[in-house]
Amino acid sequence: MVRPSLSESHASVAVSGSAIRRFLAFVGPGYLVATGYMDPGNWATAIAGGSKFGMALLFVAVLSSIMAIILQALSARLAIGTGLDLAQACRRRFPRSMSFVLWIIAEAAIVATDLAEVIGTAIGLQLLFGIPMAIGVLITALDVFLVLALQNLGFRKLEAFVVALLIVIALAFAGQLVLAHPSIAAIARGLIPTVDLATNPEMLYIALGILGATVMPHNLYLHSGVVLTRQIGPTTPQKREAIRFAVWDSTIALCFALLINGSILILAGAAFHANGQTEVAELQDAHRLIAPMLGTALAAHLFGIALLACGMNSTVTATLAGQIVMEGFVDIRVSPVVRRLITRGLALIPAAGVTIWAGEALTGKLLVLSQVALSLALPFAIVPLVWFTASRKMLGELVAPRALSAAAVVIAILIVGLNVKLLADFVMG
Repeated sequence: MVRPSLSESHASVAVSGSAIRRFLAFVGPGYLVATGYMDPGNWATAIAGGSKFGMALLFVAVLSSIMAIILQALSARLAIGTGLDLAQACRRRFPRSMSFVLWIIAEAAIVATDLAEVIGTAIGLQLLFGIPMAIGVLITALDVFLVLALQNLGFRKLEAFVVALLIVIALAFAGQLVLAHPSIAAIARGLIPTVDLATNPEMLYIALGILGATVMPHNLYLHSGVVLTRQIGPTTPQKREAIRFAVWDSTIALCFALLINGSILILAGAAFHANGQTEVAELQDAHRLIAPMLGTALAAHLFGIALLACGMNSTVTATLAGQIVMEGFVDIRVSPVVRRLITRGLALIPAAGVTIWAGEALTGKLLVLSQVALSLALPFAIVPLVWFTASRKMLGELVAPRALSAAAVVIAILIVGLNVKLLADFVMG
């Protein structure tokens, strides 16, 4: 018998009553997942892409979100159909050596995610309260107590905290877009793919950063773990209903995340690119420039509030993902506090090193680099997920429909191909 990950919360949320009440019981995991699709690293890539190329990469943000919706649907299906999260399924189906390699890659992806959160939260503290970056980076180590307090309150309370911060972020960006008055025609053109993506290495680099920041590998592990906090019935009809509700939850949440991600890119295009500021890669520069560009200090305050909320939210979900990955792959059980300190400690080293050695000048580049690293790690989570959910041996009657599996295979091939292209461009200079 495989011990469940997040054992303290496993099957802790009751599912009963009318169809609406049963659906509402499944609302929550999708918003935890959506948090990872709008973390500070996503901000850096969207701002860099919007300032450099205007709305041209909006198509990439939409495409990435569609990919994410499909892959997260498979993640929920795997968990509900097998009772295993993605990490546990890899440990059960693959040789120990292969599972160990996948674990290391997953841990590296979580550290890259946490690196973005460290820098983003530190920048948010600096923008709102004037705290120096180096000190802000160290303060982020204290967020372990936030995670511990939320988990002790119960999983539904943790989900409510995340949703509340997502609402704050959405309202902040809605206010900024009202002030920016973006061109509707430019937004429409940005939804059409451009051939420059294949011919411009710089555009491809940022596009992969957006992809890595949107379709994040740790989110596939996270979703497959947190959906099992629901009390799922043993029969096939009950599991089918659970899959349907879980997919609706994640799809709605990811559409909400797309609105925010698109808003960041549109804001950068309208405020910076349209005004000749095409090299805005640092979040601090974006904050400094946004007030004069939009004509009010309110825009800058909203920017800082949303950034800090993003960092706090991502902290919670990265901790949960790290716990699922460690327990699922190697069955190492440690307290959330210890798990958080390990991950945050590994992320603090490069973040503190950059801020102390180079000041604030390179933090934006480090954020974008962390997101590209996530993109490179993606295939090692996607390929097993697609394989498992297409296997009738693993899922039986709950195997993914052929059309869904085919779409997921195309996504996996596209991501691997883009990564190979990126590496080839890097090697060729």
